[in-house]
Amino acid sequence: MPRLDLLLPFALPPAELAADLRRQIDTPALAMLAGRAATRDAETFDEFARALPHERWLARRFGLAGETDTSPPMATALMRKYGLDADGGLWFVLHPVHLHVARDHLVLTDLQGLELAEHEAHVLFDVALPLFEEYGRTLLYGDAGTWFMRADDWNGLSTATPDAATGHNVDLWMPRGTGERDWRKLQNEVQMHWFMHPLNAEREARGALPVNSLWLWGAAPGEHTAASETGPVFTAGAASRLALPVSVTAARDAGELTASDVPALLNLDTLIAPALAADWGRWLEELHALERDWFVPLLEQLRGGACDAIGLTFSGDRRLLQLDVTRAALRKFWRRPSLDSLFS
Repeated sequence: MPRLDLLLPFALPPAELAADLRRQIDTPALAMLAGRAATRDAETFDEFARALPHERWLARRFGLAGETDTSPPMATALMRKYGLDADGGLWFVLHPVHLHVARDHLVLTDLQGLELAEHEAHVLFDVALPLFEEYGRTLLYGDAGTWFMRADDWNGLSTATPDAATGHNVDLWMPRGTGERDWRKLQNEVQMHWFMHPLNAEREARGALPVNSLWLWGAAPGEHTAASETGPVFTAGAASRLALPVSVTAARDAGELTASDVPALLNLDTLIAPALAADWGRWLEELHALERDWFVPLLEQLRGGACDAIGLTFSGDRRLLQLDVTRAALRKFWRRPSLDSLFS
């Protein structure tokens, strides 16, 4: 029985904005899918959880759930994406970031807004590398925005994903526990060297954000492997750092998503960036684009029998809602198309 699972990060808006946003949403295909669906599960997460609901869900999907008081153990799975060998030990993910100076604290800005070019990242990496080596830490380059560090003795270090911390006072989300002081010292060393580097002066001169810190998360042992039975993974955007995606860019490819015997995952992650930026006008635009490009054709796929069931996983900053809609359920005409489950 072909089945497709959809993940829609930040499709559940904040409660205080839900009523206003709902009046402006025009997504009849999504309303049909959600209105005829049955609820499989609903979860509410702590306000200060160190990973967002959709990040926890993705980690469970890959068999990488880990502890709940730290970020999911994604480092070595992501390393394989870049062809890097995690030969034992404990590995962390590192991102070059911009910390915004607020009145009395520092705020982590969205990584997508940094727009760090490869040649710039290599310059900053080359500055940081000898500092890491002085502290006895291996530093590896993945791409402009994603690096990796080995620290075998930091097994008790609790970290937060960058998206969970974005827009917040970083003091609440900084690493805590074993290795905390050592990380702060190394982080401060890198920050001082980057602050004085002419690359950041050039970036600021053209209106780009300076790269002034590093974000650490995702600790995983070198032998940790992702589950192989999860089926193929596709993404419609580039915002998710956990999807390990195979890119799918057009709705015409939707029929290919149900070709596997193992349910495929379609990660429609284009709502993440506007939600993190609290740009709800752009959030509405992206949701309506998802309706046009994905919900309409996928509803037709379900009606036409190309797939027999679609799993819908919606998330917000604290909530996760999982629905299942089958081809047979679409015939339940007495259940009106509705987005009530998303806004209740």
